[in-house]
Amino acid sequence: MPTVLYNGTTGQVGRAIQELSSDHQFEWIGISSADCDLTDADAIKSIFEKHKADYFIQVAAYTTVDKAEEEQDLAYAINSESTKQIAQLCKENGMTMLYVSSDYVYHSVVDQPIKESDPCTPQGIYAKSKYQGEENVRATIPEHIIMRTSWVYDKDGHNFVNSMIRLGQARESLTIVADQYGAPTYAPDIAEALITMITQIEASTQKSDLYGTYNFTNGGVTHWAGFAKEIFNIKEIECTVSEITTEQFGAPAPRPKWSVLSTEKYQTTFNKSIRSWQECLRDCLSI
Repeated sequence: MPTVLYNGTTGQVGRAIQELSSDHQFEWIGISSADCDLTDADAIKSIFEKHKADYFIQVAAYTTVDKAEEEQDLAYAINSESTKQIAQLCKENGMTMLYVSSDYVYHSVVDQPIKESDPCTPQGIYAKSKYQGEENVRATIPEHIIMRTSWVYDKDGHNFVNSMIRLGQARESLTIVADQYGAPTYAPDIAEALITMITQIEASTQKSDLYGTYNFTNGGVTHWAGFAKEIFNIKEIECTVSEITTEQFGAPAPRPKWSVLSTEKYQTTFNKSIRSWQECLRDCLSI
C-alpha cells in the first residue's frame, strides 16, 4: 500500500486531507507543526528518517500576507527553504512531491483566465517566497506536482468566510474590496484534487505525463464584496456591504487584482470536473 506523508495538519487543507484520507487506498501520515518545525532542518530530516513514504504533500506554509512584509526571513524559511530541503529529501528517497502554491505568484494577466504557462511576476514577500518555493521544487525533483490555488476557506479555519459571519452578525454594515477578482476555493475540494492526482499518478504507466504545474480553484468569478454578499445571503445575515477599492483598503502587502485561474489543464489531464464556488460555499455553510 503506497504511503503519503503530508504536513500542515492543523491548517485548512491539512484538516481536509485528514477527513478524506480514510476513504482512499493509501496509508496517510500527517505531520503537524508540533511534530516538525519547518525552520529546523534537522527536524525535517528526522521526519524522513522516521517515515518511509512514496509521496509527500507540502501543505504547510507561511500565509500571513501582510505580516510577511515584516517577517521576511521567516516567510522565506518556511515557504522556500524548507520546501527546497523537502524536495531534496523526496528525491533522495525516490518519492513524488506535491507542493500547494498560490495565485499570488502571477500578478501578470488581466481580464482572461490565467494559464499555468502565463508569466509570473510575484509582488510582496509572501508571493515571492511561494514562487521561490515553486522554483526550488522544479529545480530539485522532476517527479513533482505544483498546485496553485486561491481564496482558501473551510468551515472552521481563520478565513474570510468565518470573519464575515462574525463581523456581519455584529455590525449593520461593512466596507469590502470589490476590485480584486478570483474564485473562493473550498479546502475539501483542494484535498480531493490532491488525492485524485496521487491516485492517478499511482495508477499510471506514464507518470511523467502527469507531473507539472496546475491551477486549481472552484469554478466561477467574484470579488471579495460579492463573496461577502453571498455569505450573508446564505446565512440570512442582515448586513449592508459597501464596496471599496484596494487602494482605499490600504493593506501593507500588494494583492493581485486579477486571480481568475484557468483550470482547464487540471480538468483535462485528470478527467475531473470542478464544482462552482457558490455550490461549495453552500456546502460549507450547511454543516
